[in-house]
Amino acid sequence: MNPAIDPKLLNDPVFQRVMADALSIQDRFAAEPVYAKTGKGFLKSAGVEELREIKKARRVPKKHS
Repeated sequence: MNPAIDPKLLNDPVFQRVMADALSIQDRFAAEPVYAKTGKGFLKSAGVEELREIKKARRVPKKHS
C-alpha cells in the first residue's frame, strides 16, 4: 500500500477542510493501551468552553404562539 496522498486530493477544498479538522484534534486523541495496535481510543475534551459552544450551537430557538 502506498501511503502517499493523491495529488488531486491535495487541491480538493473538501479534503483540505477534513484534513485541517483532523490535524486540529490530533493532539487530543488518546489511544487506549489495550488498543494501541488497532488505533482505538478516545478524544479528550478541549475544555468547558468547547462544551458551552456545542450546547449553544445545538439550541433550537423557541417558537412563539
